[in-house]
Amino acid sequence: MSRVLIIGYGNPLRSDDGLGWHAAERLRSELADPEIEIRAVHQLTPELADPLSRARRVIFIDAAAEGEPGTLQRRSLTPSAGGDAFTHHATPSALLAAARSLYGHAPEAILFSVPAESVAFGESLSPMVRQALDELVEQITAML
Repeated sequence: MSRVLIIGYGNPLRSDDGLGWHAAERLRSELADPEIEIRAVHQLTPELADPLSRARRVIFIDAAAEGEPGTLQRRSLTPSAGGDAFTHHATPSALLAAARSLYGHAPEAILFSVPAESVAFGESLSPMVRQALDELVEQITAML
């Protein structure tokens, strides 16, 4: 069982929507701990319920559609019976519920998000989101 699972998700070809992807790649290069598993994925899928069930803590990282662009947000998550983890639009809470239902364990979970300024085609983050990425990586590194 890994101590921590970090899942950064989003589309790295849609500017700020790639925040989670970029964060996961940065954290992978900065954290060299066999107890930390880091995944960069395009979207949350049902297959993630299995590794979630084997972690003690999971950190989700994603761009947000609403809020002040570039503002770092953090919130605790709980398994949600209302979501569906078996669709192309799975939520972190629905995946936690699936992990608990299918495998008997849902880890402590946190979502870090940053509202996007742009989701236009492009591989780079906007300046405000890039700056928030630095703060996000610092906070996660300090937390671990």
